[in-house]
Amino acid sequence: MIRPRRDFSSEKITVSDDVITYIEKKNSDFRVSTSCGGPILMPVSLKPPKNTDVQIRAGRHRIYVSMYQAPYLDTIDMTLIPFYEHD
Repeated sequence: MIRPRRDFSSEKITVSDDVITYIEKKNSDFRVSTSCGGPILMPVSLKPPKNTDVQIRAGRHRIYVSMYQAPYLDTIDMTLIPFYEHD
C-alpha cells in the first residue's frame, strides 16, 4: 500500500533541471494531475490549475500540483511528461 508522507511540505518537492528547461522552452505554467496511469505533467492550457493545488516555483514559471498527488511526490522529473512514439 502506498502511503502519503505525513510531513508534507511543498518545499520538499524538487523539480529536476531538465523539467525546468522543458518548461522554460514551452514558456508556460504546468500542472501535475492524476491520470489513469498515475501523475502526469501537463500545460495549464490543457489542465487548468485548481484553487486547492500546491504551487511550486520552476524557473520563471509555476507548477501546480494536485492536492491528491502532492503528498506522494518527492521529485518532478521527465518521467511525468507524457510522450507518444510515432512510427
